[in-house]
Amino acid sequence: MEVIILFFVAHWYLSLFFQTFFLHRYASHGAFTMSKTTEKIFFVLTWIFQGSNYLSPYGYGVMHRMHHAFADTPDDPHSPKYEESIFKMMWKTKSIYSDIANEKLVPEKRFTEGVPRWDAFDKFARSWPSRIFWGAVYAFIYYQFAPVWWIWLLLPVQWMFSPIHGAIINWFAHKYGYRNFKVGDTSRNFLPFDFLMMGESYHNNHHKYGSRANFGGVRWHEIDPTYQVIRLLNKLGVIKIKKDFQIKMNKAARSGKKIAA
Repeated sequence: MEVIILFFVAHWYLSLFFQTFFLHRYASHGAFTMSKTTEKIFFVLTWIFQGSNYLSPYGYGVMHRMHHAFADTPDDPHSPKYEESIFKMMWKTKSIYSDIANEKLVPEKRFTEGVPRWDAFDKFARSWPSRIFWGAVYAFIYYQFAPVWWIWLLLPVQWMFSPIHGAIINWFAHKYGYRNFKVGDTSRNFLPFDFLMMGESYHNNHHKYGSRANFGGVRWHEIDPTYQVIRLLNKLGVIKIKKDFQIKMNKAARSGKKIAA
């Protein structure tokens, strides 16, 4: 059973890391830059670690930009303000994401400009054979190491990690938690210490400064784990952070002044 728990937890955080690092902070907001070769490597790594949950960087990036532009309005792809349940909100999210990724929806240029694309790879990675392959890999691991029947209840959750990660932030971080900034939407910092979502829970901070690589850093306890990895990759020359607002943000939080994003 220990093997399955370790597998589940490792997959949760690895899948989440590539979602927040590559899809969110890079594809959606361009918080840092990387070479085209490195970008393709991260496409492949995202496919490996999201697996059956793989999300298109293009589809995700465009939809997330729409979320920021239309946050908590009727045009928001996912707002708990306009959906009566988390399931209806996520079904709407899935429909809009699929339409963007499959080019059935043509967004405004401001939402697509600069979003990374690798159409041939995306088509393969989002295909049902790819998803079934990864789902079968997970099932085989459970078959080999699950000692009791109830541990199999975790398997469907693993098949759906990416939608679950999105639902936690898009629903709960717009309904519960605290706010550091007054913004024109309902975004909140869902967890004071983000041990669960690798910095994504600092949603109010992020909605205030969308292009900032560090989602935390406003209060002493707001430590963003993903940003620590970003800093390391920046030092190693793998990526280059465009702007680092860490010191300015801390000063502004103490003084109450605004920072130009």
